[in-house]
Amino acid sequence: MQLYQKQNRISQQHVKADQKAADKVPANLWVKCPKCQQTFDQADLGRYSTCPNCDYGFRIGARKRIEWLVDDFSEFKLDLPETNPIDFPGYLDKIEECKEKTQVDESVLIGSAKIDDQRFALGIMDPGFIMGSLGSVTGAKITYLFNWATKNHLSVVLFSASGGARMQEGIFSLMQMQKITNAVTTHSNAGLFYLSVLTDPTTGGVTASFANQGDVILAEPHALIGFAGRRVIEQTMHQKIADDLQSAETLFKNGFVDAIVKRQAEKDVIAQLIRLNEKRQS
Repeated sequence: MQLYQKQNRISQQHVKADQKAADKVPANLWVKCPKCQQTFDQADLGRYSTCPNCDYGFRIGARKRIEWLVDDFSEFKLDLPETNPIDFPGYLDKIEECKEKTQVDESVLIGSAKIDDQRFALGIMDPGFIMGSLGSVTGAKITYLFNWATKNHLSVVLFSASGGARMQEGIFSLMQMQKITNAVTTHSNAGLFYLSVLTDPTTGGVTASFANQGDVILAEPHALIGFAGRRVIEQTMHQKIADDLQSAETLFKNGFVDAIVKRQAEKDVIAQLIRLNEKRQS
């Protein structure tokens, strides 16, 4: 009995020691890539937050992308009050929480940007803001971006990252698809260049409208791109769909995407495409 009690005390001491050691290990030290399933040190994500094994781009905020994407950025600050058109419970509180968390005032960050000597209008959707969903203010900001670019005879580069139309606004969210499309059309009719970059995820009403209206459409490796989700498709068709059906690679093979570009190369590719189109216009 005494031997058992002694062994039990020693065991408890070991458990406490192991717990203290575990408490000293930083949280989220290891991350698992959702695409290739490899696990690695979080530090290996590097500056671009990409998987070192398969180049999948982890979801990042708009302001973090700005840090390495452009040489200069001047944000457009618009005084656009948020509303709750269908009185969705807690909606405005959620908006305020997202503003504080993402440090952007809506699900898209817009402004004037430069890479080298190339000036253009830039929009970046933020997946941390209600999953980058398309709301009324989002629509107003993107519309402003295209109208501003048309007025100043500049190209537009728009990074999409969205779960689609914002259900908390009902039909008012869906109306943004046509509003933005009109602005994109006016910009195009002026002979100006629009570069669309699809990131993980680009879905729903965003996919069905401005994300796929670019003169050139790029995508990041392994990005999820589609309209309806896997479960909706399978329940509608009553059959399983391929695991890679909505991947950037499948869309590229079938001609829906012009090229797949790693984040490390995006800055140079954007500058080159804008430069080529400016020469074409001159």
